[in-house]
Amino acid sequence: MNPATPTAAADQAHAWHPFTQHTDWCAAGHEPLVLVEGAGAVLRDSAGREYLDGNSSIWTNLHGHRHPRIDAAIRAQLDRVAHTSFLGFTHPPAAQLAAELVALWPADSLTRVFFSDDGSTAIEVALKMAAQFWQQSGQPERTHFVAFSGAYHGDTLGASSLGGIPTFHDRFAAWQFPVTHVADMDELRALASGTLPQSAFPLPHSIAAVVIEPLIQGAAGMRLWPRGMLAELRAWCDAHGVLLILDEVMTGFGRTGTMFACEQEGVIPDFIALAKGLTGGYLPLAATLTTERIFAAFLGGPERTLYYGHSYTANPLGCAAALASLAIFREENVFARLRDQIAHFTTLLHGLRALPHVADIRQCGFIAGIELRQENGEPFPPAARTGARVCLAARPHGLLTRPILDTLVLLPPYCITPDQLTRAVEAVRLAIGEVCGGG
Repeated sequence: MNPATPTAAADQAHAWHPFTQHTDWCAAGHEPLVLVEGAGAVLRDSAGREYLDGNSSIWTNLHGHRHPRIDAAIRAQLDRVAHTSFLGFTHPPAAQLAAELVALWPADSLTRVFFSDDGSTAIEVALKMAAQFWQQSGQPERTHFVAFSGAYHGDTLGASSLGGIPTFHDRFAAWQFPVTHVADMDELRALASGTLPQSAFPLPHSIAAVVIEPLIQGAAGMRLWPRGMLAELRAWCDAHGVLLILDEVMTGFGRTGTMFACEQEGVIPDFIALAKGLTGGYLPLAATLTTERIFAAFLGGPERTLYYGHSYTANPLGCAAALASLAIFREENVFARLRDQIAHFTTLLHGLRALPHVADIRQCGFIAGIELRQENGEPFPPAARTGARVCLAARPHGLLTRPILDTLVLLPPYCITPDQLTRAVEAVRLAIGEVCGGG
């Protein structure tokens, strides 16, 4: 074991990491991985070892590290100003970015953009807008939200109220918004039919909005929704006057093979939350898009104002990075290349299905979840931390990724080459064999 670097020592002494048990992190024998450089799909650590970025730096990086176009856009903005308030002021990058985001949708659909910091705050904005919209539209009884079992929409208090994963969300249940979780469309339809106990489920006329991750749930283990479900959900919301909030924090900006996942079922929501890949994975920035109908309900006197915002709302550096990322989509043939990459990815993943401990592979575009189980089909004991051990075993084979329990996640940057993608999947195969056997 190499002696701890100054960075690692300072980190273990003072830093507090998300979703991390620090009894293990700060243990005497643990050597934190210190990442110091990146280029394209590759990251380099403080010892000079190189790794493929197998989860796009927690699902954010689209076009690769140190993309020259995004680098140049941020440097150019630094020569002007790094940050100005968006409270009562504006600036060119924010105004242009709002216009370009609206232009990605059919005319007169999603016409307004509210900027914030991350995916959780983008959802928080949508929830507060929805609640206040009904208060100011003559239906103040619409105070309830509906989300889905296994959902994850962020960790701020409102967004965490929507979460359907007990480990993340149950601890704070006493302070959360009124939210009901349903498993699927059948259970949602039962709300209107009255076949579910009304003590447990709200009536449709009391629902402000339904919130969903379209096509695929991320933190649930890359769980796929049935095809056609999203369109059914839009129809149900329309029939009952309920607003629809889409969380495309993970799926937005090409991850599923189209710019937005909801395009694949012809759905336009009342709100859409965007973050992660918005800046190409460079800087924290989020956007909540909504309709002119919602916006109009906030016009009038001061009492109708949305009193919500952040100090770094519409940060100019983040907006400049986002504009450069959108230009890359327009001018560098990203979707044509992505189609070929997704096809190659599908073929490579198919080769893992014969492994005895691979119970399922769930793919949606350039997103994959590889679920591990024992050979008898039973889950591994949670204490075995099999998924985490497999990801650690993949590091010597040149791959960095992070599991969701025992589901391995592969979600690479779009710039990854066919050879690099082949090596990433091979690293997974080798690591599964080393940890689970039978490889």
